[in-house]
Amino acid sequence: MNRPAKARIRHSFERAAPTYDAAAVVQRRVCALLAAGLPADLGANRVLDSGCGTGFAQPLLQQRFPAAHAIALDFAPAMLQRVGTPCCRLAGDLEHLPLAAASIDLYWSSLAVQWCDLPGALAEARRVLTNGGALAIASLGPATFHELRTAFAGIDAHRHTLSFHTPEEFRRLATAAGFVAVDVQKHTEIEHYADFKSLLRAVKAIGANQLGDGRRSSLLSRNAFQRAEEVAEALRTADGLPLTYDVITLNARK
Repeated sequence: MNRPAKARIRHSFERAAPTYDAAAVVQRRVCALLAAGLPADLGANRVLDSGCGTGFAQPLLQQRFPAAHAIALDFAPAMLQRVGTPCCRLAGDLEHLPLAAASIDLYWSSLAVQWCDLPGALAEARRVLTNGGALAIASLGPATFHELRTAFAGIDAHRHTLSFHTPEEFRRLATAAGFVAVDVQKHTEIEHYADFKSLLRAVKAIGANQLGDGRRSSLLSRNAFQRAEEVAEALRTADGLPLTYDVITLNARK
């Protein structure tokens, strides 16, 4: 799948760091969802939060595994600087983890692997996990931000969202990577906004506006923006303009 250049992804999240926590409402709900899906009997001495962002999964993980050595890893140093919960903070790439083989008991990653080459990220996750170690990933599926695709469909031929893997692809790739007890679930989270500009600002505020090749490289004309806004307004509900997160969770064992 086509992905933005890593330098551009890092730059986007570096810029988003100051606004991320205020805008990441759905991201918090997804963390809670992923935590609720962890096996009740799971024990872990070393826990990796891979693609930790500003670290709001850390309280959940440390409450669940209070004696574990907690590692928060992210590609963007500005995000790591905002991790408030005491832990080991580590700058690194999910496709090239700066960790020894078989050094982690729980690999956790919430809404980060969609920015990666998924087979590469899964291979690295399996490499660093101990035998019997647990994998818990939340990512996004193809229906994510479908409202944006609808709004811009008649405006131009450019891409306005990332391409996302299906649940079936997650299951197949996890199995191909060597994971067992693979469990893939699908959930829908919808956030609502007062208007189209607020919706677009929220996407930018969480750093999710990098699209890779095929993106628009120039500003929309006022007329084109108004046309997209009109289409988006047709989707309005009593709660506001919707923005869908097609959440996929993956739990497995090495």
